[in-house]
Parts: sequence; C-alpha cells; structure tokens
Amino acid sequence: MMEARHPGAALRVLILAPTGRDAALAEAVLAKAGIETWICPDMPSLCRQAAECPGSLLIAEEAITPPQARKALADVLARQPSWSDLAVLVLTEPGADSATAAAAFSSFGNVTLLERPVRVAALVSAARVALRARERQYELRDRFAAKALLAAIVESSDDAMISKTLEGIILTWNRGAERMFGYTAAEAVGRPITMITPYYRHDEERTILERIRRGETVHYETVRMTKDGRRLDISLCVSPIRDAANNVIGASKVARDISIQKRNEQALREADRRKDEFLATLAHELRNPLAPIRNSLELLELVGRSDPTVAHVRGMMDRQVNHMVRLVDDLMEVSRITRGKIKLRKEPVDLAEVIRSAIETSEPLIEAAGVHLKLSIAPEPLVLEADRVRLIQVIANLVNNAVKYSEKGSDVCIIARREGREAVVTVRDFGIGIPGDMLARVFDMFMQIENRQRGGQTGRGIGLTLVRGLVQMHGGSVIASSEGVDKGSEFTVRLPMAEGAAPNPTQVESALPAISSQRVLVVDDNHDAADSMGMLLKCLGAEVEVVHDGSAALQIMESFLPTLVLLDLRMPEMDGFEVARRIREQPRFRDVTLIALTGWSQEKDLQRSRDAGFDHHLIKPAGIEALRALMPAVGGTH
Repeated sequence: MMEARHPGAALRVLILAPTGRDAALAEAVLAKAGIETWICPDMPSLCRQAAECPGSLLIAEEAITPPQARKALADVLARQPSWSDLAVLVLTEPGADSATAAAAFSSFGNVTLLERPVRVAALVSAARVALRARERQYELRDRFAAKALLAAIVESSDDAMISKTLEGIILTWNRGAERMFGYTAAEAVGRPITMITPYYRHDEERTILERIRRGETVHYETVRMTKDGRRLDISLCVSPIRDAANNVIGASKVARDISIQKRNEQALREADRRKDEFLATLAHELRNPLAPIRNSLELLELVGRSDPTVAHVRGMMDRQVNHMVRLVDDLMEVSRITRGKIKLRKEPVDLAEVIRSAIETSEPLIEAAGVHLKLSIAPEPLVLEADRVRLIQVIANLVNNAVKYSEKGSDVCIIARREGREAVVTVRDFGIGIPGDMLARVFDMFMQIENRQRGGQTGRGIGLTLVRGLVQMHGGSVIASSEGVDKGSEFTVRLPMAEGAAPNPTQVESALPAISSQRVLVVDDNHDAADSMGMLLKCLGAEVEVVHDGSAALQIMESFLPTLVLLDLRMPEMDGFEVARRIREQPRFRDVTLIALTGWSQEKDLQRSRDAGFDHHLIKPAGIEALRALMPAVGGTH
C-alpha cells in the first residue's frame, strides 16, 4: 500500500537502468528540465521507493526481463489504491517489440514505451505527461478523501443534516435525521421537506426558500414534527448550495433538537417567576405587620413626647422598623435589578449633594456605631447624568457597609474626585478587612464576611449586590480592595461625568395640605393596620372612617363623602382594584383622591393600580409625611 504524499512535496521519477550509462544520462536530461529523479540500484530498491508515492517510473527493459523482477514490480503496482495509476516508462531495445515489452503492458497497466536511443525532447515530454497525470491523481485522491471525511461527519453527527432542492424536495437525509425525526433515508428522500413541518408553519418554509434563492444563510428556532407526531423544538441553520458557476441550486440544513434546552429554559423561567412571587409575598407579609407598628410609633411621637422613657423606646423601635423596611426593600430591589425591571430616572445631579444626602440617610447607623466620618470632596463641580435616588442608595450602602465592619471610634473616609472623564468615589474603612480569597465574591448575592468585632454579626449580603447592579446600570464600575484581614477595606466607584451639564436645582418643598382638613376613609382587612392608621389620622385632626372590606367601603362612600380614600389592594371577596373601579364609575366621586396603601410593590401591582383608577400607590409601612405629601388640597381637584 502506498504511503501518503506530504503536501507540497515534489514528485520525482524513479530510474532503474542497471546496465550501461542509461541511468546517469536520463538523470542528467531530466534534471536539466527541472524534474527531480532518484536512481535505484536494483529492483528491490525500486519496489521500496515505489511504495512511497513517486511521480512515475523510468525502467530499462533489461531490468524487467527476469520474470521474478517483473512480478515483484507488478505486485507493488497491484497494491495501489483505487485512485492511483502510476505511469511506467520503459526504455526498450531498438527494433521489433520484444516479449518483455509485451509482458510489461499486461503486468503494469499504465505503460509508455520509449525506444532507444531516446530523443531528449521525447524523454522529457513523456516524463512531464506522466507527472501531470500523477498530480491530477493526487488531487482526486484528496478530493475523494475530503468527501469521505465530510460524509463520515454527516453520518456520525447527532444533528440532522438534510439537503433539498429549491422546490423543497429532500435530496439527502443522514442518520441524525433518521434518529431525530423517525423517517429512514429511504422514506424521506424524494419527499417534500414539509412532511416534518407542522401545517401551521408551511408559510415559514416558503419564506426560507425565498431567502435561500437570494443567497442568504438563515438561522432560527422553530418547531418540527416527527413521524410519530411528536413536536420538537429545534434550532435550524439553512445555507444555500451553489454549483461551479456560483448559482444557488439547493439548500443544506442542520437541525439540532433543543427541546430539552427549551424545557430547561421554561423551568428556569418558572422558577424565576415563583421566586419573584415568593419575594413579593414575603415582602407583603412582612410589610403588613410593620404598618400598624409604624402607625403606633407615630402616635407615640404625638402623645408621648414629654416622657423620656417613651421617647427612648419609640426611637429604638423606629430604628428597628426602618431596618426591617430597608431589608425588605433591598430584597425587592436586587430582584428587580437581576430581572432588568428597574428604570433609571436620569438627570444632571451634583455628586457632592448626592453624597451628603447619603450621609444623612446613614447618620443613625453612624451615630449608633460610634465611628468618625471624614469627608473630602473636590471643589470643582462633579456633575453626573444619573438617577439621584439610586446613587444615594449606592453611596449609603457603601457607607453602611464600612460602618458595620469598623470598630467604635475608628474612621470611615469618603473621598470624591475627578479622574479624566470619570467621577470617582472612594469609601475607606479601617475595620476587619476582606480575606484575599473573598475579594472576587464580595458583590455576590448573600455573600457575607463574619464580623468578629461584633460577636460574629454579619450583614444581609444584599447591599453590595445592589451597589454593583445600580452602578453598572449607570455605565460605571465598582471594585473592592483590601490588604487583608484586619487591614480595612476600600470600595471605589467610577461613574461617567456629564460634560457641560448643570445639576437641576433642588426642589423647594411647598406647604403640605393640612391633615385636619381631610375626610379620610381607611379600608383594610388587616384590622390592626386600619385601626392604627385611623387613630393616627384622627389624632392629627382628620375626620376618619375605618372599614375592613370592599362592600362596606362602597356603602359608606355615599354618606361619608371622603376627600381621600386609603385602600388596601388584596382583600377577600372584593379586592381594592374592584373597589377603585366602582368608585371611579360614579361621576360624583371623580375628585376623590384614591391611594393604594399596600404591601405589594411589583411593577405589575403598580400598573394594575393605575389601570383601576388609583392616583397613587404607597408601600406599607408608609410614614405620615409620605401620606401628607399625596393628600389633595381642600377645595381642589386631584
């Protein structure tokens, strides 16, 4: 069997002329013509060389006269692969055809006789013809090998590989197609490709063929049908087949079954939906009991100001309620960010003002921890195109994180400066630090570092995740660095500057409507929440009615004629959405302000509130100032 020829290797002529000067003369003539040669001293040497892919053989007649020599060469040539037909040039004696020459024709096949003395041109021409023919043989071999490899790939592929005419008639159908669709090649070839296309997708096939005729390659996901009627989700790549003139003559398609992938994606979506529902329900269930507590704290503020014990207890409870509210809000915020549900309200903002507002937000925690805050802000304006509220969240979370992991009496430093086209905020603490193996994970959800200085107390593992999400939404970056345990931590936020923009002026708060002028209807099936809100509003001078279901609310509307209705959404029998719709259906109540007061805070809840006719949507537990800001002016329309 002949060995493979190395790509680019020159074809050479093997010469065997054991007597006289024929070998040397032939070598000299062919070398002058640029043809590589190799002189073999005997037949065994020629046979060995012939197995190594030569270009042709040039043999003197006397070298193949012995039958055993002729048989040895014939055996080598007989072992040629099907693509090979090695040319043998025989230098014959002058005169009539000899028996040896005749035997060569019958034994070797591709034989050319050159009678001695051979003219130089004849020898060179014969050698070149033989070598050109040999080159074409190798080209065919490589082409056949490539086709065989492609066929093997097609047949062994798990993907369905199908070719079809421009009319959609199946031409080839591999084993992957047999396994995927259940039809054998014999059943499929010659039939329309629509045999595996559901009837409601036949137009899709026509569209694809039109694009193939235009020379386009098409990638898409679709549904196909098996022989036994099952539907498969598949990913398709359909490409045009072109002839030698580059004309599109058909289409090849590769189909991959993605049914499992689709099921997994659906399962993930369902799990994500259930997670969102769980978080929303958890937030609602946590906010509901917080509402009467917050209302009661507001009442204590009004009636117990003179008693220092009451004031102390009220302050402690207020801080804990605020802590719980932040926990619930952070959980919901992270969920919204991961689902891309948060929309930024960008405007030019002054970074210095954002930092000061964040410090105000964190002030109770700073004071309780007993740390010293050091602030350094560049004198030049640092103006960002950003959502002010969200940036305050970012800075406040970083400050809270630094305070939480710092010792009493230590420093927390905030530095704001400009670097090129970026505003850079650094929050530095000198607390417990971050182990090197955790630096890359500090922004991961629920990642926590044990605070040994406070008895193992840790955070929620949410704040830094929220920071990273909000910063990235602003087109910025945040990194954490630490020299190790007990060496403090540094968080650096980089945000793009808003060139040439001036921050919007701070809104001057207008006088809020007096609560004492309001007629308020409170509707909530949570008796504690409704009754405590009613007590608080009455204490502030409002005229109040409290009911605990939707039907009672509609009945009392007629006699009470409220200016404001605080309405819970998820009540049994008749929910708040239906109550709001029925109120809005009556023209005489069109000026009544409707406020949804609820523990449900998802975007779909806000949208349903708007659709039902609510003016505002407040999340429990709502402070009295938040309510006051939404109250209508007496005598005005909402």
